[in-house]
Amino acid sequence: MNDVEDDKLIRLSQQGSVEAFNALIERYQKEALNIAFRMLGNLLDAEDVCQVSWLSAWKSIRNFRGGSFRAWELSIVSNACRDELRKRKRKRNMETSITDCSLPSTDGFTDDIVLTREKVEAVQKALLQLPYEQRLAVILRVYGDLNYKEISKVMKCPLGTVRSRLNRGLYYLRDLLRDGESL
Repeated sequence: MNDVEDDKLIRLSQQGSVEAFNALIERYQKEALNIAFRMLGNLLDAEDVCQVSWLSAWKSIRNFRGGSFRAWELSIVSNACRDELRKRKRKRNMETSITDCSLPSTDGFTDDIVLTREKVEAVQKALLQLPYEQRLAVILRVYGDLNYKEISKVMKCPLGTVRSRLNRGLYYLRDLLRDGESL
């Protein structure tokens, strides 16, 4: 049903309807923001990247030729994340912040909340140590809940490459977390 609704909203967007385009973006904005945050490790940068991505998508919506809008938009987001990471590298500013985690309020700390926050921070820090392509594959699968075919479209690579990057990324992530290198 979503694909049918997406198709209608896409057609309206291609005809210039800002409202239809906003409805599409609202449908996928949380997912896009989550993926950008996981890729960049900083909520403010993730929000900026998403804004740039949505503007880019609006400018090129007339060129969208069908398929999954979700995969198309996440591809734009992942490319914007890559650009942001390149910009950071050029500036030699590779500092990342993991303080902006979406966790329950910590009023009256409990051991469970503290442990959960520590685990989330350890996973996020380990994710940021993965090579870009492996990190993107893991994030799209684990946090984006995309299937291999959708990941293949987002990453613009064959299914076998997706499987390889995902497998390597998960093993590397497991090793980082097991060895405590990410802590």
